[in-house]
Amino acid sequence: MININQINEVIGKGPFQDNWESLSRYTVPSWYKKAKFGIFIHWGVYSVPAYGNEWYPREMYMKDSARRDRQDVSMFDYHIQTYGPQHEFGYKDFIPMFKAEKFDPEAWASLFSRAGARYVMPVAEHHDGFQMYDSQLSPWNAAKMGPQRDIIGALKEAVQEQGMKFAVSSHRAEHWWFYDGGMTFHSDVQDDSFRGLYGPAQQRDTEWTIHGDGPDEAFLTDWLLRTCELVDLYQPSIVWFDWWIMNVRFKPYLKKFAAYYYNRAAEWGTEVAINYKLDAYMHGTAVFDIERGQLNGIRPELWQTDTSVARNSWSHSVNNQYKEPADIICDLIDIVSKNGCLLLNVGPKADGTIPQEDESILLAIGDWLAVNGEGIYDTTHWKIYGEGPTQSGEEMHTEGKRSAYTEEDIRFTFKDGTLYAFVMKLPPSGTIMIRSLSTNSRHFRSVVTSVNTLDGSLSLDWTVSDEGLRIDVSSLALTPYPTGFKIGME
Repeated sequence: MININQINEVIGKGPFQDNWESLSRYTVPSWYKKAKFGIFIHWGVYSVPAYGNEWYPREMYMKDSARRDRQDVSMFDYHIQTYGPQHEFGYKDFIPMFKAEKFDPEAWASLFSRAGARYVMPVAEHHDGFQMYDSQLSPWNAAKMGPQRDIIGALKEAVQEQGMKFAVSSHRAEHWWFYDGGMTFHSDVQDDSFRGLYGPAQQRDTEWTIHGDGPDEAFLTDWLLRTCELVDLYQPSIVWFDWWIMNVRFKPYLKKFAAYYYNRAAEWGTEVAINYKLDAYMHGTAVFDIERGQLNGIRPELWQTDTSVARNSWSHSVNNQYKEPADIICDLIDIVSKNGCLLLNVGPKADGTIPQEDESILLAIGDWLAVNGEGIYDTTHWKIYGEGPTQSGEEMHTEGKRSAYTEEDIRFTFKDGTLYAFVMKLPPSGTIMIRSLSTNSRHFRSVVTSVNTLDGSLSLDWTVSDEGLRIDVSSLALTPYPTGFKIGME
């Protein structure tokens, strides 16, 4: 079983030390810069009630819930109506119902590969404190309860067999306060015999406090041990953290974890990354991630958006509000044009099957990438990300506030001397004008030599003037999906 002395020993003898100066020598993996598209998986005990979202284990104990589920009935009331009062049927009682009897990691990995993903990231532990792997630090895990199977280990093997990188996420930090509602009324959270699952359930003055009171040393040490154990057990290519590691009391432990992880990767001879939100890690020491949001411009350092196929939930829910695959593809293009990657989440059912809606979206994305992936994978950003009126939000949870992409919205990527232009929506007029490629553009001084669709099936008429590059697309069928063009230059 891992201990602090072992962690300190790895830090002490490796190339990275647990301080920002040393960690600033970190470099982003070359494979990550090329990958562009990954799959996130929210699957756990919360998939059993399948009501609202993955915050069900918290909200079922919140008497004054703000109804995060967007349903007619709050998760608190729904739980009582469906399963009984929380002191008789608590979250722990869902664990035997989480059997994962149809979980087929090979089928999952095959689907993700067909979707065009280059890396796959299951949730190793969510806020609920139930580990989806065979941990030696707690019996409350999928190998010893519920499925009685090492979910993370099985999925890693299948994912790597398909040639994709394997990653994990940890949401453990939020566990410090996740069940605090259960301390305010008669519930099983107050039973010390279940403390291993429910944890400290510490109340906070405000739900989103990141600079005030935080975890004690025992919790922080346990957090460090769990994350380092994950690293040693599965050697993931990415470890992703949720937002609450931003609490200032985590800072020394974040540095220790990064030094340990990066040193382990040096031992393995592999390239790895840490994903963080807000300002948890110092600039340049890990890869920035923005939840359900994008950036308005190019970020010189690689970054990532994590979002889901559903607007209202990350986990499977009976009332999930699904996005259109064309909209997700537009976001992928926008993100890649600004030097980012898209981590797209799906939510399997409790039995281990992936909902038809999730699968259909992934396959539609895969079909599009099979034709247009040349302009996505292995590319870099160009001099500008694109043109057009549509702007993205710069903060978390702003994706729903962005207006729809228009016929004037065009995004660029670049690779091996070739410029790729993606028109987010083909115009009914049959003519595209790319104004950034005009003869008097301050961004463009090359000569256009060819213009083709990425599938190479049609020869297009085009001209360049002081107005821009005009492309005749009247021969192309109108489609809800973006259309990619390969522009040769000299």
